[in-house]
Amino acid sequence: MTEEFSANHALAPKDAEIVDVTPHRRLKLHRQFHSSLLPDDRDLIVYLPKEYDSADRRYPVLYLHDGQNLFDGNTSYIAGRTWSVHETADRLIASGQVEPLIIVGIYNTGEHRIREYTPTNDPKYGGGEADLYGRLLIDEIKPFIDKTYRALTGPQHTGLGGSSLGGLVTLYLGLLHPDVFGKLAVLSPSVWWNQKSILAFVTETIPTPRPRIWLDMGTKEGKRTLKDSDVLHQLLVDLGWVDGVDVMYLHVHGGTHDEAAWATRVGPFLKFLFPAKGGVKYSSV
Repeated sequence: MTEEFSANHALAPKDAEIVDVTPHRRLKLHRQFHSSLLPDDRDLIVYLPKEYDSADRRYPVLYLHDGQNLFDGNTSYIAGRTWSVHETADRLIASGQVEPLIIVGIYNTGEHRIREYTPTNDPKYGGGEADLYGRLLIDEIKPFIDKTYRALTGPQHTGLGGSSLGGLVTLYLGLLHPDVFGKLAVLSPSVWWNQKSILAFVTETIPTPRPRIWLDMGTKEGKRTLKDSDVLHQLLVDLGWVDGVDVMYLHVHGGTHDEAAWATRVGPFLKFLFPAKGGVKYSSV
């Protein structure tokens, strides 16, 4: 890619550095994506399915927050511990359980992560820039990905996901913009943020169309945290989501709040949100 791309004055990097060390060379790193909306540049890392170079088709896209923790142990928050997203996606696509897809990791910006991943301002922790972060995703990053790669663009083909505060901002932006994101992977969401204000938002929001939601929480993430996610799940059901159809809620036995735990959930949420057409029926294991 040598062409400079602009969307709402966002300048994409001129080149994609191939960082995958396997013979397939299918992880592409776009350094320092620049935004007109938020002050920090951030890297984007893009996973392509094995067939991408040989097939003449377009692919659904999953956007994931905290991109440095997804693929590369050298950039992850805890060195060597990642979500192993590319290995899991390769395995499930090859076995016919998940449709081939593009996965985009959006690096967080360190000290500004809390501000960007939270929809409201908490009196103790600050925050509240999720709407701007959402505009970055929708008005700048997504148009860049759609232009650069053979992406399917409708909400039925577009997912968003993350863990902890990344799970919180996924739920918020997914319900706020159902015309963009039709599939949500909400892992260990920080429901507690700002006196659980997300629950009021969910109650007041009627998304059309209704996004398909994966929701989970580990049993070792704290009793209060688990209770909060139970309340969130029940609220979604009360609002019309149907268990096993357009929402899947999982208590992860022994699950903790870290990259190693979230790595075990990548396969289950990919199978629920991006099942292969006519393939293996969803299973949580």
